[in-house]
Amino acid sequence: MKYTILPHTDLKVSEICLGTMTFGNQNTEAEAHFQLDYAVERGINFIDTAEMYPIGGNEHIFGSTERYIGTWLAKNKHKREELVVATKIAGPNRGMSYIRQPLDFSKKSLHEAVELSLKNLQTDYIDLYQMHWPERVMNMFGKRGISDIDHQWQDNILEVLTTFDGLIKEGKIRHIGVSNENPWGVMKFLNEAEKHNLPRIATIQNPYSLLNRLFEVGLSEICMRENVGLLAYSPLGFGFLTGKHLNGIVPESRLGLFPHFTRYTNENCFKVTKMYQDLAHSLGLTLTELSIAFVHHQKFVTSTIIGATSLDQLEENINAFDVRLTDAVLDEINTIQEKIPNPAP
Repeated sequence: MKYTILPHTDLKVSEICLGTMTFGNQNTEAEAHFQLDYAVERGINFIDTAEMYPIGGNEHIFGSTERYIGTWLAKNKHKREELVVATKIAGPNRGMSYIRQPLDFSKKSLHEAVELSLKNLQTDYIDLYQMHWPERVMNMFGKRGISDIDHQWQDNILEVLTTFDGLIKEGKIRHIGVSNENPWGVMKFLNEAEKHNLPRIATIQNPYSLLNRLFEVGLSEICMRENVGLLAYSPLGFGFLTGKHLNGIVPESRLGLFPHFTRYTNENCFKVTKMYQDLAHSLGLTLTELSIAFVHHQKFVTSTIIGATSLDQLEENINAFDVRLTDAVLDEINTIQEKIPNPAP
């Protein structure tokens, strides 16, 4: 396992991060613990979760992902200092009335969310605390562009950073990050932090895969110049880049169970995934190996978040990080990208 340092922190993290959003719905508590045990055995020390997980959540299973991680941490207290645990506060505009109302990043909401996550995780501190998506309405989750701004949102980024500063000084969180953000948001957070000597975002957690390379448009340059690390999520496009859906959506898969996640199931995704699969097979690789290796290859990626519902899947995903792609293969990938660019924004 290779490790790196989260930008502007002293946190040493594995280049593979264990995503956990299946814990509590697709995975039982015992299965979650097996995954955590196996990941740590393989050298992974970076665990990512969120208050809203598991995926496909509702009021009955809300928070169970954090709770399953918490019961595992309680059994492995001697390992806590070796681990980097990240979680996220849910933002507004997602109809999750069972979480907290209003869903915002006010001082009250931030404190309530942090306290609940600390309780669920059975830990005294959170290493990386992230805003799951912005408060303002913007282009994300399947939307390519924006033609107007959210006039209802009032800029409160200074207030948010001030609140985070207090939580850091209390020792409840160590560092902060954003997620599903755009270039304007990243620069706004960086500028406000520098201007007022407040906590600086260390990371951005955004989608990045063969099906969605929009991070390269604007955000990659900002992150490389300003030293903000990308935590790349969905490197397999919600499982689409395993190739198992090319003959139709597998009913028991994530895409089958949650059909409202449509960004990976349009016609162009099917077309280009078959092209990437053909390339992978010509190289003696699986599509999974090609897809993960491509993300891992990028200079602006600090850690790649992988998730699985079985230990076999988890093992395959971890092993894929040993694959190295030549410049010639990367050129072939770029040729395919030019034909059908970013079909899953």
